[in-house]
Amino acid sequence: MTIPDELIKAIRSGRLKKVRAVLDAGAPVELADGQGDSGLPMGIACFMGFVDIVRELAAHGAKVDLPDNSLPTSPLSMAVRGQRTEVVRALIELGAKVPAGMVTGLSAQELLVAEWQAARRDGNTEPDSKVLQAVEEIDMVRCIGTDTQVLESDVLRAATQQRRNK
Repeated sequence: MTIPDELIKAIRSGRLKKVRAVLDAGAPVELADGQGDSGLPMGIACFMGFVDIVRELAAHGAKVDLPDNSLPTSPLSMAVRGQRTEVVRALIELGAKVPAGMVTGLSAQELLVAEWQAARRDGNTEPDSKVLQAVEEIDMVRCIGTDTQVLESDVLRAATQQRRNK
């Protein structure tokens, strides 16, 4: 069995440790599918819902954001078709842009938070950035009696502000 075949087999079986081992052994992270489009490993992981494998492939250089994410073979489209909302969220957090009108399976609130996480990951915290400038860090010793709606509303406010400023 070839190294690319081993990678595909490991992804299909959801074996993260094996995926890591095969990638470390030199497996290419961008393999062509039967139609010649690259991104087969990422597409399989997205469709099957293996969010940890999606993150691992992205860490090894697999593309998560294509010029046209509405294409049926894009990672985002594959996750949507597989109804894998956790993968959709992870792809957006990793930088995938949601095309206008695409139904992702995420609520508007979840979508805003994922986009906000992507902006923070990309380091958009400079003074001239259109992203929220200061985020209050809260240490919670325990959750009993904590009004999480207040915390959630602050995150939503920040994400809504970010979206307006785009």
